[in-house]
Amino acid sequence: MLLAIDCGNTNTVFSIWDGEKFLCTLRTSTHHARTADAYFTWFSTLIKHYEIDLDITDVIISSTVPRVVWNLRVFSDRFFNCRPLVVGKPECLLPCEARVDEGTIVGPDRLVNTAGAFDRYGGDLIVVDFGTATTFDVVSADGAYIGGVIAPGVNLSLEALHNAAAALPHVDIAKPQAVIGTNTVACIQSGVFWGYVGLVREICERIKAERERPMKIIATGGLAPLFQQSVDLFDSFEEDLTMHGLTVIHNYNKEHTA
Repeated sequence: MLLAIDCGNTNTVFSIWDGEKFLCTLRTSTHHARTADAYFTWFSTLIKHYEIDLDITDVIISSTVPRVVWNLRVFSDRFFNCRPLVVGKPECLLPCEARVDEGTIVGPDRLVNTAGAFDRYGGDLIVVDFGTATTFDVVSADGAYIGGVIAPGVNLSLEALHNAAAALPHVDIAKPQAVIGTNTVACIQSGVFWGYVGLVREICERIKAERERPMKIIATGGLAPLFQQSVDLFDSFEEDLTMHGLTVIHNYNKEHTA
C-alpha cells in the first residue's frame, strides 16, 4: 500500500492508496515541531477506526513547508521501513518537467496538481487551488507546468481584514443573498465572495487570452465547492486532485526506476 502525504501551510493530509482506490484520508494541522513519534501516535490511533490491514510499503510526500519534511522522513523510515519519495527533490522524477525561468523553485503542490490534472483531463488546463493561497497552475498541452498565478487565499484575506480593522468582525465565507449588504457581516461576505469570483474569472480569461487557445478550468481545494455550486466558474471540481497527483508521480517513479 502507498501512504500519500500532502503537507500544506495549514493542514497535512494522509491518504492510504491500495492501488485502485483511497481507503481512508486523515487530516491534521501542520506544525513544524511535530515529531515522527507524534505523527505515528496520531496516525495509528485514528487508523484503528477504519479497520484496515495496514501494510504500508511506499510513502510519497509533497510539502510546501520544508521544515516538516525531516520528521516525515523519519516517520516513514522508522515505522514503515521505507525511504519516502519527496516531490521536488532531484530523485523524484516527474511525468513532465516544469518549464519556468531558470533557477525557479516550483512549489511541490503545484507540480502534484499538474500531474493529477493532466492524468485526468489531458493538457491545456488551468488548475485553481483554493488553499492558504489561491493558486492558478497553467498546464501545457503535453502536461508540463509552465507557470501560473498566486493570490492571497480567501480565509487569509478575511483574517487580514479582521486583524487590520478593529471594528470589523471575523466572519465565515458564504455566498451572500444579495450583492449589497445591509449589515457589516453581509457587506464583508459580499466583498470577499464576489471579489474572488471576479478575481478567478478575470485571471482565467487573461490566461486563456495569453495562451490563445481553449483551456479547461479545474478547481480543487477546501473552498472550491462553495464557488463551484454558486457560480459558473469551472469546468470541473476535483476533491482529491492533489492525492491523485501523488499516486500518478509515485507510479511514474516506480515504472522508470525499476
